[in-house]
Amino acid sequence: MALLSFLDRDRTIAPAGFSRWRVPPAALAIHLAIGQAYAFSVFNLPLSTLKGITSRAPGDWALTTIGWIFSVAIVFLGLSAFTFGRWLEQAGPRKAMLASAACFGGGFLVAALGVQLHEFWLVVLGYGVIGGIGLGLGYISPVSTLIKWFPDRPGMATGMAIMGFGGGAMIGSPLAVALMERFRTPTSMGVSETFVVMGIAYFVFMMFGAFTVRLPAPGWAPSLPRGEGALRRAPVAAGGDVHVDRAIRTPQFWLLWAVLCLNVTAGIGVLGQASPMIQEMFPGTIGAGAAAGFVGLLSLANMAGRFAWSSASDHLGRKRTYMIYFALGAVLYASIPATGRAGSVVLFVGFYAVIMSMYGGGFATIPAYLRDEFGTMHVGAIHGRLLTAWSLAGVAGPVLVNYLREYQIGRGVAPRDAYSVTMYLMAALLVLGFAANWFVRPVGAEHHFARGAGRDPVPLRDGRH
Repeated sequence: MALLSFLDRDRTIAPAGFSRWRVPPAALAIHLAIGQAYAFSVFNLPLSTLKGITSRAPGDWALTTIGWIFSVAIVFLGLSAFTFGRWLEQAGPRKAMLASAACFGGGFLVAALGVQLHEFWLVVLGYGVIGGIGLGLGYISPVSTLIKWFPDRPGMATGMAIMGFGGGAMIGSPLAVALMERFRTPTSMGVSETFVVMGIAYFVFMMFGAFTVRLPAPGWAPSLPRGEGALRRAPVAAGGDVHVDRAIRTPQFWLLWAVLCLNVTAGIGVLGQASPMIQEMFPGTIGAGAAAGFVGLLSLANMAGRFAWSSASDHLGRKRTYMIYFALGAVLYASIPATGRAGSVVLFVGFYAVIMSMYGGGFATIPAYLRDEFGTMHVGAIHGRLLTAWSLAGVAGPVLVNYLREYQIGRGVAPRDAYSVTMYLMAALLVLGFAANWFVRPVGAEHHFARGAGRDPVPLRDGRH
């Protein structure tokens, strides 16, 4: 339709003189919105007392059941990124961002209906499935676009966007709490109304990103400060573009898949248990209020690490940066039980702040790592397929932490000591990640896309190749 032609990929090409620094706010708008997913836990208790209001009543959902809403959302984040990554490269960022806003905002509305009718499957369908699809589309589209705008600093560029995803909870959590308090009545927890308001608000906010995003013109290169000659780039392993279908048949793709999966598994499970963990490891010293502050500090470290570590990777190189993540992370995880036995809250908090900064940094650095290995042509699609590692880790991490803890306590281990085996297991996972990263080598020239051999897989609207 001509009315919707402004969504076409070629209509998003930036005019001459367009400043690339106008693109990061558009990317940040998307990631700050979808980053609300990290704050979904604020709905857990209200969702568990929808009928009883002040306490659980017969028919109310168990917390273990409610936990699957977030897990399903993360699974569909990875699945949608995998499925639609190639379409994103062809359709352009504006269509992808609009689709993300419609799915993420619409998912809240469907979930609100599920809460109102007290139908759990509708809540899962809304926030988990439909909203999860919006998460996947919204996650990879800004990243792919920023890499094209910042070929000289891809790590910093991806960090700018993905930092927003890490910080989205800092907006989403107090917003949700304030709205539920506003809509709460003696017969309602205010969750349904909160979902409606947040769905509409996030859709509008994300539309700013969709309408302002632009792609660089073919052949565009950034201007550098006077006195600098050639374009500065981070170390590039291969130096050529690789088609997405070819990329997933290379050992480099699967090694990087393992790198992301192991890094996320080691971090996400502990992140979800941060509050009870610090209270149980330091009983009588850390209360609920201090534990909430600890969770907030980890969120800040997660967000800051996404920008700081990914920017540093432009100078250190991606492989060396991941070596630091895994080696330092393994040492810190293995040391945490000792901090608990010594009663050192300061060391415990400090170690976890560093771990969470590298957890966030791992998310932000991986797109630039993919760009180094496979080029920019299909980096969004390749990134999308790699995010299936996040889907697996989003389930495996919490399951490992929760069930190991229950098993330990069931055998008579004190709650403060029940996390020791978990910490050692996480350290072992990071050692495996170190090995996977060690074996990453530059992609061979035989995998590079030969443009003269066929049609460019991302055609422009007028048929130019």
